[in-house]
Amino acid sequence: MTQKKSNYVVVIIGLLLLGTGLYFVKTIDDPQGIMQALPYVCIGVGCGLFGQGMGGILSQKAIQNHPEIQKQMDIEKNDERNIAIANRAKGKAFDIMTFVFGALMLAFALMGVDMVATLLLVFAYLFVHGYAIYYRCKYNEEM
Repeated sequence: MTQKKSNYVVVIIGLLLLGTGLYFVKTIDDPQGIMQALPYVCIGVGCGLFGQGMGGILSQKAIQNHPEIQKQMDIEKNDERNIAIANRAKGKAFDIMTFVFGALMLAFALMGVDMVATLLLVFAYLFVHGYAIYYRCKYNEEM
C-alpha cells in the first residue's frame, strides 16, 4: 500500500475509533469493568490516528508540486549523519527510561497501587529489556 493510501486508511480508522468511543460514552449509562475506560481509550487512540493521518496527507499535499523539496527531504532523511544522531538519541532515551521506569515501579509498589497495574508495568519493562537483549545478541553475531 502506498504512503498516500495508508494515510487515508489511518484517518478513516481514527474517525471510526473516535466515533465508536463517543457512541459508547453517550449510550452506556452505568459502565462496569473495562467499559469504564474503553470509550476514552478509543477516543484518545482515534484522535491520535486521525492527527497522524491528516498530518501525512497535508504534508504530501504541501510538497506535491515541489519535487526539489521532496528530493531534499529524502536526502536529509536518509543521511548517515542524521541516522546516527537519531540512533544515539534513542540510545540515550532508552538508558534514562531504564531508571525512570524502575523508579516508577518501585514507587507503585510502595504506594500500594493495584497489583495488576504494577505487574503490567513490570511486564512491559521486562519486555522492552528482553527485546534489547535479543537485538544486542543478534547484532553482536552479525558484526
